[in-house]
Amino acid sequence: MSTVALITGAASGIGAAVARRLSAGGVKCVLVDLDGEGVERLAKEVEGAWLAADVSREEASLEAVALAEQRYGRLDLVHLNAGIPGRVDLADFDPERYRQVVGVNVDGVVFGVRAAVPLLKRSGGGAIVATSSLAGLVGFAGDPIYTMTKHAVVGLVRALAEPLAAQNIRIGAVCPGFTDTPLVAESREMFVNAGFPLLTAEDVAAAVESAFYAETPGTLLVVQPGRPPVPYRYAGVPGPAGGRRPPVS
Repeated sequence: MSTVALITGAASGIGAAVARRLSAGGVKCVLVDLDGEGVERLAKEVEGAWLAADVSREEASLEAVALAEQRYGRLDLVHLNAGIPGRVDLADFDPERYRQVVGVNVDGVVFGVRAAVPLLKRSGGGAIVATSSLAGLVGFAGDPIYTMTKHAVVGLVRALAEPLAAQNIRIGAVCPGFTDTPLVAESREMFVNAGFPLLTAEDVAAAVESAFYAETPGTLLVVQPGRPPVPYRYAGVPGPAGGRRPPVS
C-alpha cells in the first residue's frame, strides 16, 4: 500500500522539491497550487494528482483532501507549504493585501489541518508539517506582517501537537532561513553580493521529510545553511510567585 502525501504551494520552490523527494521514494502525491500550469506540469512529472486552487479558500483544502481520497483512497502525509511574503506597509496600509497574506499564510494552514485530519484518522494516522520560517521564531523587522503570520503557524502547531497526537497524528513545522526560491527572487542578488548563504529548496525538503517522522509532537525544525536541522526549544514561561508553572512549554 503506497503512502499518500498532500502538498500545498507545490508548483515551485520548497513544495516542488518536497514533491520530487517524496515521489522518488514511492510516495503518491496530491499537489495544490494557485499556478495551474505549474502544478499540472509537476504532477505529470511525478505522476501525481493536482488541483489548481487558492488555499485561502476553505473549499480548496476540502477539494484537495477529497481528491486524495478519490484517487488513492487514503492520506498519510500533509505538507502545508503555501505562503507569500507580506510586503504590507503599516504606514500606507493596504487592507486587501493584508487579507491576502493572512489568508494564504494562516487561513491556508488552518483550513488544511481541518480538512486533512478526518482522512488521516481514517487512514490510521499520519503527519502534518507546516512551513513556517525563522520569522516564526524571532522578530523580522523587514516584514512584520509576514513575521506575524509565521508566528501564528508556530503557535497553531504547538497548540495542536498534544490533541492530534492522541489521534495518532503528528504535527510539526520547519522554520528555514532565507531560501533560494521564487519568494526571494527580488532579493537574491543582494544576498549573493553580500556573501550571505541561501538554503536550497532541496535542503528544506530534506528537513520536511525529517519533520514528518519526528518522534516528538510539535517539533519545530530550524533549517540553516551548512547545518543539520535542529529542533527549536522555547524557554519555560515563569509562573506566578509561589504558585505552579503554567502548563505551557
